[in-house]
Amino acid sequence: MDFSLPDELEAIRAKTHDFIAGEVLPLESDPANYDEHENIRLDVLEQVRIKAKAAGLWAPQAPKDRGGMGLPIIGWAAMYEEANRSIFGPAALNCAAPDDGNINLLSKIGTEAQKDWFLQPLIEGKVRSSFAMTEPAPGSGSDPGMMLTTATAQGDNWSIRGRKWYITGAAEAAHFIIVARTSDDPRKGLSAFLFHKDQPGWHIERRIPIMGPEEHGGHCELVFDNLIIPDENRLMEVGDGLKVTQIRLGPARLTHCMRWLGLAKRAMEIAADYTENRMGFGIKLADRESVQIKMGDLAHDIQVGRLLVMHAAWKLDSGDFARKEVSSAKVHVANTLHKAVDTAIQLCGAKGYSKDLILEWIYRYARQARLVDGADEVHKMVLAQFYTREGSDFWHWGE
Repeated sequence: MDFSLPDELEAIRAKTHDFIAGEVLPLESDPANYDEHENIRLDVLEQVRIKAKAAGLWAPQAPKDRGGMGLPIIGWAAMYEEANRSIFGPAALNCAAPDDGNINLLSKIGTEAQKDWFLQPLIEGKVRSSFAMTEPAPGSGSDPGMMLTTATAQGDNWSIRGRKWYITGAAEAAHFIIVARTSDDPRKGLSAFLFHKDQPGWHIERRIPIMGPEEHGGHCELVFDNLIIPDENRLMEVGDGLKVTQIRLGPARLTHCMRWLGLAKRAMEIAADYTENRMGFGIKLADRESVQIKMGDLAHDIQVGRLLVMHAAWKLDSGDFARKEVSSAKVHVANTLHKAVDTAIQLCGAKGYSKDLILEWIYRYARQARLVDGADEVHKMVLAQFYTREGSDFWHWGE
Protein backbone atom coordinates (compact mmCIF):
# COMPACT_ATOMS: atom_id res chain seq x y z
CA MET A 1 0.00 0.00 0.00
CA ASP A 2 1.24 3.47 -0.87
CA PHE A 3 -0.43 6.41 0.87
CA SER A 4 1.64 9.12 -0.85
CA LEU A 5 0.26 11.32 -3.62
CA PRO A 6 1.83 10.99 -7.05
CA ASP A 7 4.30 13.84 -7.65
CA GLU A 8 2.01 15.60 -10.14
CA LEU A 9 -0.92 15.63 -7.73
CA GLU A 10 1.24 16.72 -4.81
CA ALA A 11 2.45 19.68 -6.90
CA ILE A 12 -1.17 20.63 -7.68
CA ARG A 13 -2.11 20.31 -4.00
CA ALA A 14 0.74 22.59 -2.95
CA LYS A 15 -0.08 25.10 -5.69
CA THR A 16 -3.72 25.15 -4.62
CA HIS A 17 -2.69 25.74 -1.01
CA ASP A 18 -0.57 28.74 -2.01
CA PHE A 19 -3.24 30.17 -4.32
CA ILE A 20 -5.95 29.97 -1.65
CA ALA A 21 -3.64 31.55 0.93
CA GLY A 22 -2.54 34.38 -1.34
CA GLU A 23 -5.60 35.17 -3.46
CA VAL A 24 -8.74 33.88 -1.74
CA LEU A 25 -8.38 33.87 2.05
CA PRO A 26 -7.71 37.64 2.22
CA LEU A 27 -11.10 38.29 0.58
CA GLU A 28 -12.95 36.88 3.61
CA SER A 29 -11.89 39.68 5.94
CA ASP A 30 -13.63 42.49 4.00
CA PRO A 31 -17.43 42.63 4.54
CA ALA A 32 -17.76 44.44 1.21
CA ASN A 33 -16.82 41.24 -0.58
CA TYR A 34 -19.97 39.43 0.60
CA ASP A 35 -23.39 39.44 -1.06
CA GLU A 36 -26.69 39.68 0.82
CA HIS A 37 -26.74 35.91 1.33
CA GLU A 38 -23.27 35.80 2.94
CA ASN A 39 -21.43 34.38 -0.04
CA ILE A 40 -18.72 35.99 -2.15
CA ARG A 41 -20.07 38.81 -4.32
CA LEU A 42 -20.33 37.64 -7.93
CA ASP A 43 -18.22 40.45 -9.39
CA VAL A 44 -15.48 39.74 -6.83
CA LEU A 45 -15.74 36.03 -7.63
CA GLU A 46 -15.25 36.67 -11.35
CA GLN A 47 -12.00 38.51 -10.69
CA VAL A 48 -10.53 35.72 -8.57
CA ARG A 49 -11.70 33.16 -11.12
CA ILE A 50 -9.64 34.92 -13.78
CA LYS A 51 -6.60 34.46 -11.53
CA ALA A 52 -7.43 30.80 -10.93
CA LYS A 53 -7.62 30.13 -14.67
CA ALA A 54 -4.31 31.90 -15.22
CA ALA A 55 -2.76 29.75 -12.47
CA GLY A 56 -3.99 26.55 -14.11
CA LEU A 57 -6.26 25.74 -11.16
CA TRP A 58 -9.59 25.60 -12.94
CA ALA A 59 -12.32 22.93 -13.22
CA PRO A 60 -10.28 20.00 -11.86
CA GLN A 61 -13.11 17.52 -12.58
CA ALA A 62 -13.57 18.51 -16.24
CA PRO A 63 -11.84 16.84 -19.23
CA LYS A 64 -8.66 18.47 -20.48
CA ASP A 65 -9.96 18.65 -24.04
CA ARG A 66 -12.77 20.91 -22.83
CA GLY A 67 -10.63 23.20 -20.71
CA GLY A 68 -10.51 21.40 -17.39
CA MET A 69 -7.67 19.79 -15.48
CA GLY A 70 -8.80 16.21 -16.07
CA LEU A 71 -7.73 15.01 -12.62
CA PRO A 72 -8.52 11.58 -11.19
CA ILE A 73 -10.82 11.56 -8.19
CA ILE A 74 -7.90 11.10 -5.78
CA GLY A 75 -6.62 14.38 -7.23
CA TRP A 76 -9.94 16.04 -6.48
CA ALA A 77 -9.63 14.87 -2.88
CA ALA A 78 -6.25 16.52 -2.42
CA MET A 79 -7.19 19.71 -4.26
CA TYR A 80 -10.71 20.25 -2.87
CA GLU A 81 -9.49 19.89 0.69
CA GLU A 82 -7.02 22.71 0.05
CA ALA A 83 -9.61 24.76 -1.83
CA ASN A 84 -12.06 24.80 1.07
CA ARG A 85 -9.52 26.15 3.50
CA SER A 86 -11.40 29.26 2.43
CA ILE A 87 -15.17 29.47 2.41
CA PHE A 88 -14.82 31.04 -1.08
CA GLY A 89 -12.26 28.55 -2.42
CA PRO A 90 -14.38 25.96 -4.25
CA ALA A 91 -16.36 28.60 -6.15
CA ALA A 92 -13.12 30.34 -7.10
CA LEU A 93 -11.75 27.15 -8.71
CA ASN A 94 -15.08 26.02 -10.25
CA CYS A 95 -15.38 22.96 -8.04
CA ALA A 96 -18.33 24.01 -5.87
CA ALA A 97 -21.69 22.22 -5.71
CA PRO A 98 -23.89 21.82 -7.65
CA ASP A 99 -21.87 22.71 -10.77
CA ASP A 100 -19.11 20.31 -9.70
CA GLY A 101 -21.40 17.28 -9.75
CA ASN A 102 -23.18 18.34 -12.93
CA ILE A 103 -19.89 18.84 -14.78
CA ASN A 104 -18.73 15.38 -13.76
CA LEU A 105 -22.05 13.79 -14.74
CA LEU A 106 -22.28 15.39 -18.19
CA SER A 107 -18.63 14.64 -18.89
CA LYS A 108 -19.43 10.95 -18.38
CA ILE A 109 -22.84 10.45 -19.97
CA GLY A 110 -23.71 13.45 -22.15
CA THR A 111 -23.91 13.20 -25.93
CA GLU A 112 -21.50 15.41 -27.84
CA ALA A 113 -24.36 17.80 -28.62
CA GLN A 114 -25.35 17.93 -24.96
CA LYS A 115 -21.75 18.55 -23.95
CA ASP A 116 -21.43 21.42 -26.44
CA TRP A 117 -24.69 23.03 -25.33
CA PHE A 118 -24.91 22.24 -21.61
CA LEU A 119 -21.49 21.23 -20.36
CA GLN A 120 -19.04 23.55 -22.10
CA PRO A 121 -20.45 26.82 -20.71
CA LEU A 122 -20.37 25.26 -17.22
CA ILE A 123 -16.72 24.34 -17.57
CA GLU A 124 -15.90 27.83 -18.80
CA GLY A 125 -17.77 29.41 -15.89
CA LYS A 126 -20.16 31.29 -18.17
CA VAL A 127 -23.29 29.81 -16.55
CA ARG A 128 -24.34 28.04 -13.37
CA SER A 129 -26.50 24.94 -13.02
CA SER A 130 -28.88 23.03 -10.76
CA PHE A 131 -29.92 19.42 -10.20
CA ALA A 132 -33.68 19.18 -9.58
CA MET A 133 -34.68 15.95 -7.84
CA THR A 134 -35.95 16.55 -4.27
CA GLU A 135 -39.70 17.13 -3.83
CA PRO A 136 -42.06 18.22 -1.06
CA ALA A 137 -43.66 15.37 0.91
CA PRO A 138 -45.07 12.94 -0.03
CA GLY A 139 -42.66 13.12 -2.98
CA SER A 140 -39.09 11.94 -3.27
CA GLY A 141 -36.39 12.85 -0.78
CA SER A 142 -33.80 10.23 0.07
CA ASP A 143 -36.06 7.68 -1.66
CA PRO A 144 -36.27 8.51 -5.41
CA GLY A 145 -38.95 5.84 -5.78
CA MET A 146 -41.45 8.25 -4.23
CA MET A 147 -41.06 10.77 -7.06
CA LEU A 148 -44.29 12.50 -8.11
CA THR A 149 -43.07 14.89 -10.83
CA THR A 150 -44.01 13.40 -14.20
CA ALA A 151 -42.58 13.49 -17.71
CA THR A 152 -45.23 12.55 -20.29
CA ALA A 153 -44.27 11.73 -23.87
CA GLN A 154 -45.78 14.02 -26.52
CA GLY A 155 -44.37 12.97 -29.86
CA ASP A 156 -40.68 13.91 -29.85
CA ASN A 157 -41.10 15.98 -26.68
CA TRP A 158 -41.73 15.47 -22.98
CA SER A 159 -44.16 17.47 -20.84
CA ILE A 160 -42.94 18.02 -17.27
CA ARG A 161 -45.43 18.63 -14.47
CA GLY A 162 -44.80 18.72 -10.74
CA ARG A 163 -42.92 20.47 -7.98
CA LYS A 164 -39.32 20.37 -6.67
CA TRP A 165 -37.80 22.07 -3.65
CA TYR A 166 -34.52 22.74 -1.87
CA ILE A 167 -32.97 22.93 -5.33
CA THR A 168 -29.50 24.36 -4.75
CA GLY A 169 -28.42 27.25 -6.94
CA ALA A 170 -31.69 27.53 -8.87
CA ALA A 171 -32.03 31.32 -8.62
CA GLU A 172 -28.69 31.83 -10.41
CA ALA A 173 -28.74 28.77 -12.69
CA ALA A 174 -29.16 28.85 -16.45
CA HIS A 175 -28.82 25.10 -17.00
CA PHE A 176 -30.91 22.51 -15.17
CA ILE A 177 -31.04 18.73 -14.87
CA ILE A 178 -34.42 17.39 -13.80
CA VAL A 179 -35.41 13.86 -12.82
CA ALA A 180 -39.06 12.91 -13.38
CA ARG A 181 -41.28 9.84 -13.51
CA THR A 182 -41.86 8.31 -16.95
CA SER A 183 -43.48 5.03 -15.79
CA ASP A 184 -44.47 3.09 -12.68
CA ASP A 185 -41.67 0.55 -13.07
CA PRO A 186 -39.95 0.37 -9.64
CA ARG A 187 -36.43 0.26 -11.16
CA LYS A 188 -36.87 1.88 -14.57
CA GLY A 189 -39.60 4.40 -13.83
CA LEU A 190 -37.50 7.57 -13.75
CA SER A 191 -35.77 9.53 -16.52
CA ALA A 192 -33.50 12.58 -16.55
CA PHE A 193 -33.62 15.62 -18.81
CA LEU A 194 -31.79 18.88 -19.50
CA PHE A 195 -33.48 22.27 -19.84
CA HIS A 196 -32.60 25.96 -19.95
CA LYS A 197 -33.98 28.60 -17.61
CA ASP A 198 -35.58 30.55 -20.49
CA GLN A 199 -37.86 27.70 -21.54
CA PRO A 200 -41.52 28.39 -20.66
CA GLY A 201 -43.67 26.16 -18.49
CA TRP A 202 -41.90 26.46 -15.15
CA HIS A 203 -41.06 29.07 -12.53
CA ILE A 204 -39.33 29.59 -9.21
CA GLU A 205 -42.06 29.91 -6.60
CA ARG A 206 -39.79 31.00 -3.78
CA ARG A 207 -36.23 31.10 -2.51
CA ILE A 208 -36.40 29.12 0.74
CA PRO A 209 -34.75 30.86 3.71
CA ILE A 210 -32.26 28.60 5.47
CA MET A 211 -30.29 28.60 8.71
CA GLY A 212 -26.86 29.03 7.19
CA PRO A 213 -25.10 31.08 4.53
CA GLU A 214 -26.20 30.12 1.03
CA GLU A 215 -24.64 28.89 -2.17
CA HIS A 216 -25.09 31.25 -5.11
CA GLY A 217 -28.71 30.93 -6.19
CA GLY A 218 -29.94 29.71 -2.82
CA HIS A 219 -32.31 26.80 -2.28
CA CYS A 220 -35.51 27.17 -4.24
CA GLU A 221 -38.95 25.70 -4.75
CA LEU A 222 -39.76 25.11 -8.43
CA VAL A 223 -43.13 24.55 -10.09
CA PHE A 224 -43.45 22.78 -13.46
CA ASP A 225 -46.63 23.32 -15.45
CA ASN A 226 -46.13 21.80 -18.90
CA LEU A 227 -42.42 22.46 -19.39
CA ILE A 228 -41.71 21.03 -22.84
CA ILE A 229 -38.33 19.33 -23.26
CA PRO A 230 -37.23 17.86 -26.61
CA ASP A 231 -36.29 14.18 -26.48
CA GLU A 232 -32.78 15.07 -27.69
CA ASN A 233 -32.25 16.65 -24.26
CA ARG A 234 -32.94 13.39 -22.41
CA LEU A 235 -29.95 11.94 -20.51
CA MET A 236 -29.23 8.28 -21.29
CA GLU A 237 -32.24 6.07 -22.06
CA VAL A 238 -35.85 6.35 -20.97
CA GLY A 239 -35.99 4.72 -17.53
CA ASP A 240 -32.33 5.38 -16.73
CA GLY A 241 -33.06 8.24 -14.32
CA LEU A 242 -32.08 6.22 -11.26
CA LYS A 243 -28.81 5.27 -12.95
CA VAL A 244 -28.19 8.95 -13.72
CA THR A 245 -28.67 9.88 -10.07
CA GLN A 246 -26.31 7.09 -8.96
CA ILE A 247 -23.62 8.21 -11.39
CA ARG A 248 -23.95 11.79 -10.18
CA LEU A 249 -24.57 11.46 -6.46
CA GLY A 250 -21.85 8.99 -5.48
CA PRO A 251 -18.93 11.21 -6.49
CA ALA A 252 -20.88 14.35 -5.49
CA ARG A 253 -21.36 13.08 -1.94
CA LEU A 254 -17.66 12.39 -1.74
CA THR A 255 -16.68 15.81 -3.06
CA HIS A 256 -18.77 17.35 -0.29
CA CYS A 257 -16.62 15.38 2.15
CA MET A 258 -13.41 16.58 0.47
CA ARG A 259 -14.49 20.19 0.87
CA TRP A 260 -15.78 19.69 4.43
CA LEU A 261 -12.39 18.34 5.47
CA GLY A 262 -10.89 21.64 4.35
CA LEU A 263 -13.35 23.56 6.51
CA ALA A 264 -12.73 21.27 9.48
CA LYS A 265 -8.98 21.84 9.17
CA ARG A 266 -9.57 25.60 8.90
CA ALA A 267 -11.62 25.56 12.11
CA MET A 268 -8.87 23.67 13.90
CA GLU A 269 -6.26 26.07 12.54
CA ILE A 270 -8.17 29.06 13.93
CA ALA A 271 -8.52 27.36 17.31
CA ALA A 272 -4.82 26.49 17.37
CA ASP A 273 -3.82 30.08 16.67
CA TYR A 274 -6.13 31.45 19.35
CA THR A 275 -5.15 29.00 22.09
CA GLU A 276 -1.45 29.47 21.35
CA ASN A 277 -1.71 33.21 21.91
CA ARG A 278 -4.36 33.48 24.65
CA MET A 279 -3.19 33.50 28.27
CA GLY A 280 -5.35 32.64 31.25
CA PHE A 281 -4.44 32.16 34.90
CA GLY A 282 -0.76 32.39 34.06
CA ILE A 283 -0.69 29.76 31.32
CA LYS A 284 -1.36 29.59 27.58
CA LEU A 285 -4.60 27.86 26.71
CA ALA A 286 -2.66 25.61 24.35
CA ASP A 287 -0.64 24.28 27.28
CA ARG A 288 -3.71 23.11 29.18
CA GLU A 289 -4.29 19.37 29.05
CA SER A 290 -8.04 19.82 28.53
CA VAL A 291 -7.36 21.88 25.38
CA GLN A 292 -4.75 19.43 24.12
CA ILE A 293 -7.21 16.55 24.48
CA LYS A 294 -9.79 18.42 22.39
CA MET A 295 -7.25 19.31 19.71
CA GLY A 296 -5.84 15.80 19.59
CA ASP A 297 -9.31 14.36 19.25
CA LEU A 298 -10.03 16.65 16.29
CA ALA A 299 -6.73 15.86 14.59
CA HIS A 300 -7.57 12.16 14.94
CA ASP A 301 -11.08 12.50 13.50
CA ILE A 302 -9.95 14.63 10.57
CA GLN A 303 -7.25 12.14 9.66
CA VAL A 304 -9.73 9.24 9.81
CA GLY A 305 -11.97 11.26 7.48
CA ARG A 306 -9.14 11.88 5.03
CA LEU A 307 -8.35 8.18 4.85
CA LEU A 308 -12.02 7.26 4.34
CA VAL A 309 -12.35 9.86 1.58
CA MET A 310 -9.18 8.82 -0.21
CA HIS A 311 -10.14 5.15 -0.05
CA ALA A 312 -13.54 5.90 -1.57
CA ALA A 313 -11.89 8.11 -4.22
CA TRP A 314 -9.53 5.27 -5.12
CA LYS A 315 -12.48 2.89 -5.45
CA LEU A 316 -14.33 5.33 -7.71
CA ASP A 317 -11.23 5.80 -9.86
CA SER A 318 -11.10 2.01 -10.27
CA GLY A 319 -14.64 2.02 -11.71
CA ASP A 320 -16.48 0.90 -8.59
CA PHE A 321 -19.63 2.73 -7.41
CA ALA A 322 -18.07 2.62 -3.89
CA ARG A 323 -21.47 2.98 -2.24
CA LYS A 324 -20.30 1.49 1.05
CA GLU A 325 -17.12 3.56 1.12
CA VAL A 326 -18.88 6.80 0.18
CA SER A 327 -21.54 6.27 2.85
CA SER A 328 -18.86 5.66 5.50
CA ALA A 329 -17.03 8.83 4.50
CA LYS A 330 -20.23 10.87 4.34
CA VAL A 331 -21.33 9.96 7.88
CA HIS A 332 -17.92 10.42 9.47
CA VAL A 333 -16.85 13.62 7.72
CA ALA A 334 -20.21 15.37 8.15
CA ASN A 335 -20.05 14.78 11.89
CA THR A 336 -16.36 15.66 12.05
CA LEU A 337 -17.00 19.04 10.42
CA HIS A 338 -19.71 19.84 12.95
CA LYS A 339 -17.51 18.69 15.84
CA ALA A 340 -14.47 20.62 14.59
CA VAL A 341 -16.19 23.97 14.32
CA ASP A 342 -18.16 23.48 17.54
CA THR A 343 -14.92 22.71 19.38
CA ALA A 344 -13.15 25.65 17.78
CA ILE A 345 -15.89 28.04 18.88
CA GLN A 346 -15.70 26.65 22.42
CA LEU A 347 -11.93 27.13 22.54
CA CYS A 348 -12.12 30.65 21.12
CA GLY A 349 -14.85 31.66 23.57
CA ALA A 350 -16.88 34.77 22.87
CA LYS A 351 -14.66 35.67 19.93
CA GLY A 352 -15.49 32.35 18.28
CA TYR A 353 -19.20 33.03 18.65
CA SER A 354 -18.85 36.53 17.20
CA LYS A 355 -18.56 37.53 13.57
CA ASP A 356 -14.98 38.64 14.20
CA LEU A 357 -14.03 35.10 13.21
CA ILE A 358 -15.34 33.00 10.32
CA LEU A 359 -16.20 30.16 12.73
CA GLU A 360 -19.82 31.18 13.22
CA TRP A 361 -20.29 31.18 9.41
CA ILE A 362 -18.83 27.67 9.17
CA TYR A 363 -20.91 26.52 12.16
CA ARG A 364 -24.20 27.49 10.54
CA TYR A 365 -23.09 26.01 7.23
CA ALA A 366 -21.88 22.79 8.87
CA ARG A 367 -25.27 21.77 10.25
CA GLN A 368 -26.51 20.94 6.76
CA ALA A 369 -23.71 18.40 6.23
CA ARG A 370 -25.57 15.71 8.20
CA LEU A 371 -28.64 16.19 5.97
CA VAL A 372 -27.66 17.00 2.38
CA ASP A 373 -27.12 14.20 -0.15
CA GLY A 374 -28.57 11.68 2.28
CA ALA A 375 -29.07 12.09 6.01
CA ASP A 376 -26.74 10.24 8.40
CA GLU A 377 -29.48 7.74 9.15
CA VAL A 378 -29.92 6.81 5.48
CA HIS A 379 -26.20 6.17 5.01
CA LYS A 380 -26.08 4.08 8.18
CA MET A 381 -28.95 2.02 6.78
CA VAL A 382 -26.89 1.52 3.62
CA LEU A 383 -23.95 0.32 5.70
CA ALA A 384 -26.17 -2.05 7.67
CA GLN A 385 -27.54 -3.52 4.42
CA PHE A 386 -24.01 -4.10 3.15
CA TYR A 387 -23.10 -5.84 6.40
CA THR A 388 -26.19 -8.04 6.21
CA ARG A 389 -25.14 -9.17 2.72
CA GLU A 390 -21.39 -9.43 3.29
CA GLY A 391 -20.95 -10.41 6.93
CA SER A 392 -17.27 -10.38 7.89
CA ASP A 393 -16.38 -9.65 4.25
CA PHE A 394 -17.66 -6.13 4.92
CA TRP A 395 -14.06 -5.34 5.95
CA HIS A 396 -12.18 -7.23 3.23
CA TRP A 397 -8.96 -5.71 1.83
CA GLY A 398 -9.52 -6.57 -1.83
CA GLU A 399 -10.89 -4.40 -4.61
